[in-house]
Amino acid sequence: MAEGDTNTLIFFSTTVAALSYSYFISSKLPKGIYRLISLIPIFCLLAIVPLLFSSAFTTAVATLFITWLANFKLLLFAFDQGPLYPSKSFIRFITIASLPVKLRSDSFKLKKKSPFNLWIETLISPILISFVYKNKEKLNQHIILGIYCALVFLLVDILVFVSNAVIWAVVGVELEPPSDEPYLATSLQDFWGRRWNLMVTNILRHTVYKPVKSVFSGKEWASLPALIATFVVSGLMHELLFYYVMRVIPTWEMTSFFVLHGICVVVELLVKRALAGKFELPEIVSRLLTVGFVVVTSFWLFFPPLIDGGADVKVLQEFKLFADYLKSIVDKVMLRW
Repeated sequence: MAEGDTNTLIFFSTTVAALSYSYFISSKLPKGIYRLISLIPIFCLLAIVPLLFSSAFTTAVATLFITWLANFKLLLFAFDQGPLYPSKSFIRFITIASLPVKLRSDSFKLKKKSPFNLWIETLISPILISFVYKNKEKLNQHIILGIYCALVFLLVDILVFVSNAVIWAVVGVELEPPSDEPYLATSLQDFWGRRWNLMVTNILRHTVYKPVKSVFSGKEWASLPALIATFVVSGLMHELLFYYVMRVIPTWEMTSFFVLHGICVVVELLVKRALAGKFELPEIVSRLLTVGFVVVTSFWLFFPPLIDGGADVKVLQEFKLFADYLKSIVDKVMLRW
């Protein structure tokens, strides 16, 4: 067995064993400090298992799914909260813990994503990847960054949508879509809170925002430090993800990106309160300003460490190898016919 296959087997077996322990042993302990203590070894284990992979893309996905989201879900589970509680079945527990999905709530009003849109995204992604891979040296840096922005949206959307499909097929529960047209956001609060990567948003809301806000309970400004703390944690988790992918010392630009957006959301909320009923931007203007700000700050802070560290080249090469592999399989099938 090849080393890559062995490491993949170790990753999956370790993850399943850790989640099995959480389901069969930790869940039997009283909620709160005792269950939390019992899960500390699992937090540590799930924090390092993505390091088994050498592939940049696989490491990034494993870090997001397991080190970040699964650990945060287990943290909520320690207090009988979150998507893992109540733990109705072992299969349901494992799949929901290990995949970035959000169970449909009773107040769910988000329109379902059209399969047609998913097919378009699935077709566009490899075209963009192939284009930037072949022409990276010739393209203007801003064009490359624009393509990277599009790819981040497309790949996250596809990954979470596929995860939703797996959950629905395995345990038959209805899930919310991964995003809600973030390019139509009318404010940063709208973009981060209601449109972009809703699974991560929901987890951060329950693990960071609400606990910090409760510390300042009764204060009119309680939501402001809670917002900043949420963006700081998100930045640190993105920094950890990048470190796992490239194994280089963090430059903290990525954390700065999220801290900047957290501060801007706070300022945005304060301005809205001050101008409530007095002034409101036209919707088209607010959309352009919001998306423009996200794109420009991404160009400035989010993507430079990925490019400087060579993560983008590594991922593009991996996608190219994967595409070549799929093409070879298709060619063999066609020859047999």
